[in-house]
Amino acid sequence: MKRVVVTGMGCISSLGHTCDDFTRKLMQGESGIGPITLFDTDGFRVRIAAEVKAYDELDFFPEKQLTKLDRYTQFAVLASREAVTDAGLNITGPEAERIAVVHGTGIGGQSTQDINYHRIYSQGIKRLHPFTVPKLIPSAGASWISMDLGITGPAFATTSACSSAGHAIGMGVLMLRAGIADVAVTGGSEALITFGTIKAWEGLRVMSNDTCRPFSKNRSGMVIGEGAGTLIFETLEHAKARKAKIYAELAGFGMSSDAHDMLQPLDKGAARAMRAALDDAGMTPEDIDYINAHGTGTPQNDPTETRAIHDVFGSHADNLAVSSTKSIHGHTLGAASALEAIATIHALQEQHAPPTANFLEPDPQCDLDYVPNKARPMSMSAAMSNSFAFGGLNTVLVFKTYNES
Repeated sequence: MKRVVVTGMGCISSLGHTCDDFTRKLMQGESGIGPITLFDTDGFRVRIAAEVKAYDELDFFPEKQLTKLDRYTQFAVLASREAVTDAGLNITGPEAERIAVVHGTGIGGQSTQDINYHRIYSQGIKRLHPFTVPKLIPSAGASWISMDLGITGPAFATTSACSSAGHAIGMGVLMLRAGIADVAVTGGSEALITFGTIKAWEGLRVMSNDTCRPFSKNRSGMVIGEGAGTLIFETLEHAKARKAKIYAELAGFGMSSDAHDMLQPLDKGAARAMRAALDDAGMTPEDIDYINAHGTGTPQNDPTETRAIHDVFGSHADNLAVSSTKSIHGHTLGAASALEAIATIHALQEQHAPPTANFLEPDPQCDLDYVPNKARPMSMSAAMSNSFAFGGLNTVLVFKTYNES
């Protein structure tokens, strides 16, 4: 089986417009969560989110092009531009045909949809802009990445709620292993901090109105975030041939379905995905040093994930460092797996486990080492990143430090 490595990363998030911003503030525990400014929250119960701040789309795209680009698509393109530049990829001629694009989103162009629903139902406008449909479709991000970068290989989107980017990464890796492509531009994007979408999420009663404190006894729910993350994966052979820098190796990928409930997570389903990733990596539980948890901060998710980790790792669970970076950058839904993969790779690079921020009091149901409030220096050679989506759609990634053997 072909080995697959990470050679480039890019992101835009509530922590900043670049991957450097993201990783630096992540390790400092500097929260991106704050008051919603993208719309008037008068009458809302939830008034906080993790917005991309100081963002002016005209700084990155021509005004004429913006008639075709939803906010989520803009983020997808920007993260991918940075990742490709970071990887030093030369996308020309035959090389472009051997690159795949697989980019996920949970819901697609919500800004476009929200604006146009308002025009139809509130303002009584009879005709909408002719580019409304191509702006809002969930595949727009993948399409625009391929067009913006000149990539002519396989390109498509994945949509599986909070695991969308995880499935995108997995599909990209499988294509590399199968020889369909030499390089995969993968990740996810989300921009759903809109009036209608936040109202809908309020109805689920899973949102916090103060902050996100995963695994803490007094946690009050999740906080929606926005942004995008893109990772460049290559076959090891291709990366070595062009003398690319290598951040980490993707050792294993696992998937499962709970087949249980649309909203209630199931520990057995999460455990199956973790075991599948370990099996794919040819690793034992004892090989893992750190887990970037799904860790949404909801009463349902955190104990369920804790039980699943105990189930898979047995006595070794007590030796693991486990943290949820959603406490810092919010839950970016379709982009979450990508941003958290970047956080996991950075942890391996820096030999520091990022913190679970806002942790105040242990919960008897959540009894692991959650790296509370402050990043921790530690030796690690392999790490796991979990994503467990609504509907029980689970993905798990295992990364390890790269070595020649």
